[in-house]
Amino acid sequence: MATKIAVFVDVQNIYYTTRDAYQKQFNYRKFWQHLSAQGEIVIANAYATERHDAQQQKFQAALKHIGFNVKLKPFIQRSDGSAKGDWDVGITIDVLYAAEHVDLVVLLSGDGDFDLLLKAIKDKHKVNTQVYGVPSLTANSLINACDEFFEIDKSLLQ
Repeated sequence: MATKIAVFVDVQNIYYTTRDAYQKQFNYRKFWQHLSAQGEIVIANAYATERHDAQQQKFQAALKHIGFNVKLKPFIQRSDGSAKGDWDVGITIDVLYAAEHVDLVVLLSGDGDFDLLLKAIKDKHKVNTQVYGVPSLTANSLINACDEFFEIDKSLLQ
């Protein structure tokens, strides 16, 4: 029986960390092929902000074509110039639900806020966890919380 995999992508985090560390973009198609070799991807969510711009819509269509369910949240520009488009709670809720139904939870993010989530699903559901992130921009607490950490390197970039 194939390993059932659920994958969750913090799109903004992956975009900015790969851009800042490598000046390149993450290759979602290569990643999908790599992950598919480990088992059956039964849930694949990519979380992004909606900016109503043609390039973003083209990117989101490409993610859907690969097999991702793209979840969008409005991009909010505050009067002080700061922005909001955080998906942490949405990702957490979806991971908590999925962990009951899969063998492996894969998170693409460097955000240390997810360390408690990974510990909780491992304790409660005995699910395996993997994190993909840029090493220099991934929280040590997140790396330590997962079963396996995979460095986003040249092999997963465009």
